Parts: sequence; C-alpha cells; structure tokens
Amino acid sequence: MHSPEHCFTPFKESIDTYSLPERFTFPFYYEPHPLCLLAAKELQHHLQTQTLWQHNFGLSEDKTAAIGKMFGVLLVQNTQGEIGYLSAFSGKIAEQNLLPNFVPPVFDMLAEDSFFLSEQVEINKITAKIEQLERNPKIAETEKTLKTEQATSSEQLNAHRNRMVEGRKARKALRANGSELVPDELRELKQRLSQESVIEKLQLRDLKLHWEARLNTVQLQLSAQTDEITALKTKRKALSAALQKKLFAQYRFLNVNGIERDLNDLFIDTTRQTPPAGAGECAAPKLLQYAFKWGMKPLAIAEFWWGSSPKSEIRQHENFYPACKGKCQPILEHMLEGIDMDENPLLANPCEGKTVEIIYQDNDMAVVNKPAEFLSVPGKTIEDSVYLRMKQHFPDATGPLIVHRLDMSTSGLMVIALTHRANKSLQKQFIQRTIQKRYVALVDGLIEQDEGIINLPLRGDLDDRPRQLVCYEHGKPAETKWEVIERKCSRTKVYLYPKTGRTHQLRVHCAHVEGLHMPMIGDDLYGNKADRLHLHAERLELAHPITNEFMQFQVEAEF
Repeated sequence: MHSPEHCFTPFKESIDTYSLPERFTFPFYYEPHPLCLLAAKELQHHLQTQTLWQHNFGLSEDKTAAIGKMFGVLLVQNTQGEIGYLSAFSGKIAEQNLLPNFVPPVFDMLAEDSFFLSEQVEINKITAKIEQLERNPKIAETEKTLKTEQATSSEQLNAHRNRMVEGRKARKALRANGSELVPDELRELKQRLSQESVIEKLQLRDLKLHWEARLNTVQLQLSAQTDEITALKTKRKALSAALQKKLFAQYRFLNVNGIERDLNDLFIDTTRQTPPAGAGECAAPKLLQYAFKWGMKPLAIAEFWWGSSPKSEIRQHENFYPACKGKCQPILEHMLEGIDMDENPLLANPCEGKTVEIIYQDNDMAVVNKPAEFLSVPGKTIEDSVYLRMKQHFPDATGPLIVHRLDMSTSGLMVIALTHRANKSLQKQFIQRTIQKRYVALVDGLIEQDEGIINLPLRGDLDDRPRQLVCYEHGKPAETKWEVIERKCSRTKVYLYPKTGRTHQLRVHCAHVEGLHMPMIGDDLYGNKADRLHLHAERLELAHPITNEFMQFQVEAEF
C-alpha cells in the first residue's frame, strides 16, 4: 500500500519564492520554517475537508469523548529532486495505524499477521479467566470472614493487654502496702502476686496461639480460593513483559548512514532503561523513518496539535510544539546523527549581556530585579545565573544567597540571603507563607470575570520535562488568586497571587482549560513564543530577617 508516491505530497502552490532551509531543524526547540508552515496549513486543510475516516478531535463534536492529536510535517527532497512534504500523526487515529496520505508506523502492531495481536489474544484470555475466578462469591465471603476474625483477634488481645496493665498497677500497690506485713505474710504475698503475673503472661501466649491458628485456617482457605488467580497474574505479567520487549525489538529506526537500532537498544542507557509506553509512535520518528527508507532527504520538520487539549497537559489547537524528550530524544538523537542541524539554542547562555539590578541591600539581605531569560541558579550546562552574579558581587557573604527562585523566563524581584541567620529567618517566612508576592502577567484573550481563584494540582511531565501536568492523583496542591488590571486589544493584564510555589504554577494555571484557559503572551511551553514571557514578579512584602521590620519592594513590569 505504501510507497514514495503514496505519501510524498507536492505543494499545491508554487514555492519558487521560498528559500530552502540551510540546516535541519533542532527538534526540541525551534521556530517552524516557512515551508513547514505552508505544509502544515495544507495538511490542516486536508484534516478539515477529508471524508475517508472519522475521528472526534473535539472541535465541534462531543468534547467528553474527544481525543486531540499531534501531527507532523517533514519537508523533504525526493529521489527525483522534487521538494514536497510527508505527513504523520502520533499514535492511532480513528482506531487505525494506516490512513491515506500519512506515512505508516515504524512497526504496525495492528496488522493481521502481526505476532502482537495473536499473543495479545493469549494475554486477554488469561485476563478473562482471572476476572471469571475473581467473581467467585466464596472469595468475598472468606475475605470478609478473615477481616472480621482479624478485628476480633486484635480486640481480644488488646483487651487482655489492658487487663495486664491494670493487674500490674494493682500488684504494685499491694507490694507498696506490704511493708506492714510480717515477713512470712510478705513472702507469701509476693509469691502469689508473681504467680498472677506469670498466669496473665501465659494467658496472653495462649490467646495469641489460639488466634494465630484460627487466622491461619481462614488464610489457607482464602489462598486455596485465590492461588490460581495469583498464578495467572504472575503468568500474565511475565507474558506482557516478554511481549513488550519483543514488540520494542520490532521498532527499528534508521538514520542517514543506514544504521538501524531498535527501541530496547536506544533506551538501555537512559535513566529508566526501558522504553516508555508509546515510544516510537510519535510523528517525528515515523516521518524520518519513511524518508530514510525511501531515500528522501529530510530538510526541516514541524509538529502541531490538532483538536481539544487533553485534561492533564496543555496543548493549544494548531500550535506548534517541539518533540517530547522522554519518548523521542533517544530515538531522534540516533536518527539525526550525521545530519547538519541547527544549534541547540538551549545551550547558549541566556544571561549574556544582561545585568542583575540590586534595588536594596544591607549587611543581611539584598533584593534584586532579575531580567527575563536569566537563570536563578546554575543549570546543567550554564553556570551564569543570579547565584553566580551575587557570589561575585558579595564575595564575603556567609549565607547561601538564593532563598527562592524564579523561572528563567520570568523577570522580577528576588530576595538574597547574605548571612546564615538571615537565610534561616527568610526560609521560615517562605515556609509559613508570610512573605507576600504579587506577579503581573499579560494573557492572550479577554477574561470575563474580574477576579477568581485557581486550584489545580501539578506534577512534572515525566515524558517531557520541564513541562508540568495537571494531575489530581499524584500532583501537589497549587493555588493562585488572580485579579484583572485591564483589558486591551484581545489581551488581559492580570495580577497573580500564588499561595503555593510550584514549578510553572502561574503559567499552567493561566493556560490550562480549567484555569484561565489563556496562555501568557510569549509562553514558549504552554502558548506561543514572543519577544519574552510576559510574567513579572512585581511586588515583594516581607519582614526584615534580623530587625523584623516590615519591608515592601516593587518594580514595575516592562510590558
């Protein structure tokens, strides 16, 4: 079904006025090339007009069952020297791996002759057997009996231990009063009290043995009813792991030099050592694989989101996004080896040519105004930061300097601890949340209400750091109060008051569909790039760490 002719798409309009890219796109941080923008526009038109398949993207249909998708376009030169593009989608669409005009998956696990389906049938049979066995009413009855027996056992043992405590108190009182007795009577009393203590301990031992025997009997009965289930679950786990490994071995990725490596090999040196679920199913690897397989030259790539945003992560309809690092980085590093590529802009020092303005200082603390695109602390590859600049400016400081941080892209006020004593006091104020912070942000859209509170728990996206997810199961609580300052030209300027200080909290709370549903202007992670992120830590209120004097600092935003 698939060949170069099926998937290579010539541009519908003339591209004579366009310049070809000088180097291939750095896939993890990029601005789409104009030809990629044109290709994406044509693909989006196809998505809106095609009638060969149906998929609920949540653009007009029922949003409760909507599934948005990432699409990709790869600008290529085919073997005839023609310039065109390839199209791909991540995962499945309309429950299918293969759709007209889109490149196929690297490995089609849904193919009728695929080992995956036949072996999955076997695993499904085991699951069905487990579910059937678990419906046995006797299991529930035995579990209930075991729970009741455990509760009664605990109750009786605790009651006996309490009687022993009271008995010890009574015997102690009798011994204390025994000084009035004659020696023979005192000796007889002590012997009797000692015997009582021994009897109580023996009774406790016998009671423990009695309940151990009863509980063991019920536990054996339950095990007899569930042993087959346990064995089947163990077998299913082993079969699933083996199938997953076998499946990963089928995902073999080419590069420009014709070198092929599978998923198991590509992820062996990563932190998790095994590929995450869905690895190899993203648009970018599918596009490059097809290009290399059919001898096409990759020129540039771009990926965009189509449809409503997922509940956890933030994806804006039609926005372009970089390749995810958790699933794609090991794959793409191999596939792009030997290709002349744009420099990684994240390796450039964003602090170069910028200064950190000190707006207040004394012997114990300082307050600085951090520029946008400036690290608070050294990164993995860049040491220049507020910390380094403060270390250079205050060489005799005994404190750790950094008490709190601002995201690299956020500008505004930071307090610096010059002594250990000041640091301890400031840390305490941050922990107790007595330090008041006010941010100002410009968001893309008009907010109808004048104020509100956003409560959305956050956690890191393990597959795409440093992005954050909204997660009600594993996320940490995050609360933000907001107030509208002004509305102008389809944008709203707001004050933001974070009660908590989670990573990217304000950015996610603004962009997420359950927050303001309006990303900040210039938010390159959750919205669209601009000259800068329009987020500024404008005001800081705190007690002086030594004198306890109330202090307020304010620096207006540049936007």
